[in-house]
Amino acid sequence: MNWIEVLGNMLNNTLVFSTALIFAALGGMFSERSGVVNIGLEGLMVTGAFAAAVGTDYASQAGMGAMSPWMGMLAALVFGVLVSLLHAVATITFKSDQTVVGVVINILALGGAVYFTRSLYEGSAQTSQLTDVFSRVSIPFLSDIPIIGRGIFQSYPTTYIVIILVFISAFVLFKTPFGLRLRAVGEHPSSADTVGISVTKYRYIGVMLSGALAGLGGATITLTTTSSFAHNTISGQGFIALAALIFGKWNPYGLAGAAVFFGFAQALKNFAQLFDWSKNLPTEVFYMLPYVLTLIVLAAAVGKSSAPSALGQPYDPARR
Repeated sequence: MNWIEVLGNMLNNTLVFSTALIFAALGGMFSERSGVVNIGLEGLMVTGAFAAAVGTDYASQAGMGAMSPWMGMLAALVFGVLVSLLHAVATITFKSDQTVVGVVINILALGGAVYFTRSLYEGSAQTSQLTDVFSRVSIPFLSDIPIIGRGIFQSYPTTYIVIILVFISAFVLFKTPFGLRLRAVGEHPSSADTVGISVTKYRYIGVMLSGALAGLGGATITLTTTSSFAHNTISGQGFIALAALIFGKWNPYGLAGAAVFFGFAQALKNFAQLFDWSKNLPTEVFYMLPYVLTLIVLAAAVGKSSAPSALGQPYDPARR
């Protein structure tokens, strides 16, 4: 067994699995930093995965070739925003319970995606297998470094994009007027309103950003891992992203680190199956590993994470 190659592959798989989680967790961060709980990350990822599969398939049929997966990403972003608007209207405008609306979004997104899949693909339970998907991109010279080169610098374009987005999100959130105002409406909405900041506007923007980014997270799974959409393409990743958001304390760097940890748990199941002792264990043990670790991490994080002060609280200007 070539351990350098094995470790390189494991690091690479960790980044592949964690990329979608980081996208979704970043989206959840913008929503919850504005004061809106977003339990619907799972549903938004389902929407993105479905839209990416259909958008890429149609673009391929139109002869767009290598541009097809990028069109799929665009479709995922657009539909993610549209579905997130349902969440925004219900929770911000009509002040419905944010947790309940998030659960409804999850159910609605999955049911809608399955229905439209069967409608568009003649009753099939999944979309057509995509031929135009993302391929790994190697960075010259850096990809030749042992372990790290294979692990980091021979990755999908989406991995490079999300790494850049982590730094951009941190800059926007903590170094720009927009980020300051977004955090203000999530911490003290009445004070923000007093100085002329529109709480409704910034909360709408936060929720829409969550839809766009979570949609891209779902699209990443379709276009790098499964190459199609089915009802189980997104199977709990949205909830794991939510756990990464909480464990990362609503900070871009923290949530990225937590997502990488959960990605490592996903990669570990493949790595463990290389050993002879693993053959004596049911495969279900390895598949449940990421979710067990999620529960352990959340239990350890209880009482240590400080959420935005106004998270989950509808804002009524008449009662300020």
